[in-house]
Amino acid sequence: MLVSELIQALDLIEIDKTSKITLSCKKTELCQYKKLTAKKTKDGFQIERFTDKQVFHENIKDDELKNILQTEMSENFRQLNALCAGFDVEIKISKKGKVLKNKRKNTITSDFEAVSHNRKKNYIFEEGIFVPALYELGVMTADGKIVASKYDKFKQINRFIECVDDALKNENSDFLEIIDFGCGKSYLTFVLYYYMTEIQKRKVHITGLDLKKDVIEKCKKIAEKYRYSNLDFLCGDIKDYKPSKAPDMVMTLHACDTATDFALYNAIIWDSKYIFSVPCCQHELNQKHIT
Repeated sequence: MLVSELIQALDLIEIDKTSKITLSCKKTELCQYKKLTAKKTKDGFQIERFTDKQVFHENIKDDELKNILQTEMSENFRQLNALCAGFDVEIKISKKGKVLKNKRKNTITSDFEAVSHNRKKNYIFEEGIFVPALYELGVMTADGKIVASKYDKFKQINRFIECVDDALKNENSDFLEIIDFGCGKSYLTFVLYYYMTEIQKRKVHITGLDLKKDVIEKCKKIAEKYRYSNLDFLCGDIKDYKPSKAPDMVMTLHACDTATDFALYNAIIWDSKYIFSVPCCQHELNQKHIT
């Protein structure tokens, strides 16, 4: 294969009109990934590299895309399909190294505009993208499919991550300290850690706190299994918790009884920049007769 032919073929792709690119048909079994996609974002593209059980993310600028495509097509994949506004591009590399290219019209201009300007209609975590913690917690299967009975939980997780993503758009700190009070099974704790470290590439330290020792022990094992070194779980009471460093973000989602009150009080005392709170039952208040 002549590199010049491949570069010429890649020039058919107009980056500013492209919404998604898929690389497939790996050249040899030595290739670590079975598929690669590049999806348009507001700041560039998100690269997704798929293995049989996992997906790895990388955010890049527009001007980096063609170099990545050239390298991947030269070394790992035989086929490229690009979805663009008004046209599709297909590039294939034969077993003899010949570069075949094709550009044809389509009618997806309005769809591309929706992708470019209204990304929030899509889930941040799409079905088919394997998230280790969601598999361990029974939300998804090993091939990335959502367990039917857990679909509401999956939508809840996505909505929460969207809220966090919106809140942090203008956050420039190099490091964020986060506490999740009443973390329970830690669906949101694990996914937030995965999203911020693996996708956003932020440096964070997250502490999950709960009264249930057995739940905390299970969460610890999952964190250790995936080597989440900056994710800790502690067994303790919210009202007695004393952090070594004041947190930048406090989460308290459905913490039982008066735990939410204590969490909010602490967050205000610590002058935390971000508070995500959803109150739960108030057993103490319900036991009082108000006339």
